[in-house]
Amino acid sequence: MSQLVKFNTTPSLRSMFENLWDNDLLDEDVLRKAKMPAVNVKDKDKSYEIEVAAPGLKKEDFSVGIENKILTISAEKKEEKETKDDKYTRREFISSSFVRSFSLPENVDENKIEGHYENGVLHVTVPKLQEKKPERKTIPLS
Repeated sequence: MSQLVKFNTTPSLRSMFENLWDNDLLDEDVLRKAKMPAVNVKDKDKSYEIEVAAPGLKKEDFSVGIENKILTISAEKKEEKETKDDKYTRREFISSSFVRSFSLPENVDENKIEGHYENGVLHVTVPKLQEKKPERKTIPLS
């Protein structure tokens, strides 16, 4: 049975706390992974449906691509805020990004993958190849 496999999964809450107590300080990798968006993968009859919860982003912030049977979804958002007051000027640069990758099974049609972003959720549809039913051939007898 073919299935879609996730990579770069978000660590469990338990593993994050274990790492905190083992290292006294939070590891940068744990902090980065904790900011990964939640992902749902649905195995439907004719497709795999991937939903990535990413509120606050725009469609232009995302990049979706395939290389060597690996579907990669990434996003990057950069903002610059400036506050001016009589006594000071403060500038803040805010940047956030993530990358999620999925190993595609053999039964997908890579050329028909589609996606759209709506209400804070990126939806990616990965169609399955249509299985060809074996033809029954009648052989004439002589």
